[in-house]
Amino acid sequence: MVGTQVFAWPVRVYYEDTDAGGIVYYANYLKFMERARTEWLRNYGVDLRQLAAQEGMMFVVRSANLDFLQPAHLGDALDVSVEVLRRRPASITLRQQVTCSGEVLCTGKIQLACVESLSMRPCPLPPFIPEGESVQ
Repeated sequence: MVGTQVFAWPVRVYYEDTDAGGIVYYANYLKFMERARTEWLRNYGVDLRQLAAQEGMMFVVRSANLDFLQPAHLGDALDVSVEVLRRRPASITLRQQVTCSGEVLCTGKIQLACVESLSMRPCPLPPFIPEGESVQ
Protein backbone atom coordinates (compact mmCIF):
# COMPACT_ATOMS: atom_id res chain seq x y z
CA MET A 1 0.00 0.00 0.00
CA VAL A 2 1.31 3.38 -0.97
CA GLY A 3 2.44 5.52 1.93
CA THR A 4 2.28 2.92 4.66
CA GLN A 5 5.13 2.03 6.93
CA VAL A 6 5.42 -1.19 8.88
CA PHE A 7 6.65 -1.01 12.45
CA ALA A 8 8.16 -4.17 13.97
CA TRP A 9 8.88 -5.06 17.59
CA PRO A 10 10.94 -8.08 18.72
CA VAL A 11 9.45 -10.49 21.25
CA ARG A 12 11.10 -13.55 22.82
CA VAL A 13 8.88 -16.51 23.78
CA TYR A 14 9.29 -17.31 27.46
CA TYR A 15 8.13 -20.31 29.44
CA GLU A 16 5.20 -18.30 30.82
CA ASP A 17 3.94 -17.76 27.24
CA THR A 18 3.60 -21.46 26.46
CA ASP A 19 1.29 -24.33 27.26
CA ALA A 20 2.37 -27.71 28.63
CA GLY A 21 3.67 -28.70 25.18
CA GLY A 22 6.00 -25.70 24.85
CA ILE A 23 3.80 -24.04 22.23
CA VAL A 24 2.64 -20.43 22.61
CA TYR A 25 -0.84 -20.34 24.13
CA TYR A 26 -3.20 -18.74 21.60
CA ALA A 27 -4.29 -15.81 23.81
CA ASN A 28 -0.68 -14.70 24.20
CA TYR A 29 -0.55 -13.62 20.55
CA LEU A 30 -2.95 -10.85 21.57
CA LYS A 31 -0.51 -9.85 24.32
CA PHE A 32 2.39 -9.79 21.87
CA MET A 33 0.34 -7.60 19.52
CA GLU A 34 -0.63 -5.27 22.36
CA ARG A 35 3.03 -4.81 23.31
CA ALA A 36 3.92 -4.02 19.69
CA ARG A 37 1.09 -1.46 19.44
CA THR A 38 2.26 0.22 22.64
CA GLU A 39 5.81 0.47 21.28
CA TRP A 40 4.47 1.64 17.91
CA LEU A 41 2.67 4.51 19.67
CA ARG A 42 5.76 5.23 21.77
CA ASN A 43 7.72 5.43 18.50
CA TYR A 44 5.49 8.39 17.59
CA GLY A 45 6.04 10.01 20.98
CA VAL A 46 2.70 8.90 22.44
CA ASP A 47 2.84 7.87 26.09
CA LEU A 48 -0.44 6.15 26.93
CA ARG A 49 -0.37 7.26 30.57
CA GLN A 50 0.13 10.90 29.57
CA LEU A 51 -2.53 10.64 26.88
CA ALA A 52 -5.07 9.55 29.51
CA ALA A 53 -3.90 11.93 32.24
CA GLN A 54 -3.32 15.08 30.18
CA GLU A 55 -5.62 14.68 27.18
CA GLY A 56 -8.37 12.60 28.82
CA MET A 57 -8.35 10.04 26.02
CA MET A 58 -7.40 6.42 25.54
CA PHE A 59 -7.48 3.63 22.98
CA VAL A 60 -9.73 0.61 23.33
CA VAL A 61 -9.85 -2.48 21.15
CA ARG A 62 -13.14 -2.47 19.28
CA SER A 63 -12.50 -5.67 17.36
CA ALA A 64 -9.79 -8.27 16.90
CA ASN A 65 -9.71 -10.95 14.22
CA LEU A 66 -6.78 -13.38 14.35
CA ASP A 67 -5.69 -16.22 12.10
CA PHE A 68 -3.30 -18.76 13.60
CA LEU A 69 -1.17 -20.28 10.84
CA GLN A 70 1.84 -21.91 12.54
CA PRO A 71 2.82 -22.38 16.20
CA ALA A 72 5.54 -20.44 17.98
CA HIS A 73 7.66 -22.35 20.49
CA LEU A 74 9.53 -21.75 23.71
CA GLY A 75 12.65 -19.69 23.03
CA ASP A 76 11.60 -18.43 19.59
CA ALA A 77 12.60 -14.90 18.60
CA LEU A 78 9.50 -13.31 17.09
CA ASP A 79 8.84 -10.07 15.26
CA VAL A 80 5.44 -8.46 15.73
CA SER A 81 4.47 -5.87 13.15
CA VAL A 82 1.97 -3.01 13.10
CA GLU A 83 0.70 -1.51 9.86
CA VAL A 84 -2.05 1.05 9.37
CA LEU A 85 -4.82 -0.15 7.07
CA ARG A 86 -7.36 2.60 7.63
CA ARG A 87 -7.65 5.75 9.67
CA ARG A 88 -10.98 7.33 10.47
CA PRO A 89 -11.67 10.37 12.66
CA ALA A 90 -12.08 8.34 15.89
CA SER A 91 -10.73 4.90 14.99
CA ILE A 92 -7.87 3.14 13.30
CA THR A 93 -7.66 -0.32 11.73
CA LEU A 94 -4.33 -2.11 11.89
CA ARG A 95 -2.85 -5.22 10.36
CA GLN A 96 -0.52 -7.08 12.70
CA GLN A 97 1.65 -10.09 12.01
CA VAL A 98 3.72 -12.33 14.22
CA THR A 99 6.65 -13.86 12.35
CA CYS A 100 9.57 -16.11 13.21
CA SER A 101 12.58 -16.15 10.89
CA GLY A 102 10.43 -14.56 8.19
CA GLU A 103 7.63 -17.14 8.44
CA VAL A 104 4.18 -15.75 9.27
CA LEU A 105 2.77 -17.50 12.34
CA CYS A 106 -0.26 -15.36 13.13
CA THR A 107 -2.05 -12.45 11.45
CA GLY A 108 -4.47 -10.04 13.02
CA LYS A 109 -6.77 -7.24 11.97
CA ILE A 110 -7.28 -4.98 14.98
CA GLN A 111 -9.60 -1.99 15.17
CA LEU A 112 -8.87 0.58 17.87
CA ALA A 113 -11.26 3.31 18.93
CA CYS A 114 -10.16 6.53 20.57
CA VAL A 115 -12.43 7.39 23.49
CA GLU A 116 -12.70 9.94 26.26
CA SER A 117 -11.33 8.37 29.44
CA LEU A 118 -14.29 9.22 31.68
CA SER A 119 -17.31 8.96 29.38
CA MET A 120 -15.93 6.23 27.07
CA ARG A 121 -17.47 8.15 24.16
CA PRO A 122 -15.61 8.33 20.85
CA CYS A 123 -13.29 11.28 20.38
CA PRO A 124 -10.98 12.38 17.54
CA LEU A 125 -7.68 10.57 17.14
CA PRO A 126 -4.68 12.59 18.25
CA PRO A 127 -2.43 13.57 15.31
CA PHE A 128 0.31 11.04 16.12
CA ILE A 129 0.54 9.33 12.73
CA PRO A 130 2.39 11.33 10.09
CA GLU A 131 0.31 12.46 7.14
CA GLY A 132 0.43 9.98 4.28
CA GLU A 133 0.41 6.91 6.49
CA SER A 134 -3.36 6.80 6.54
CA VAL A 135 -4.63 4.54 3.80
CA GLN A 136 -8.07 3.94 2.23
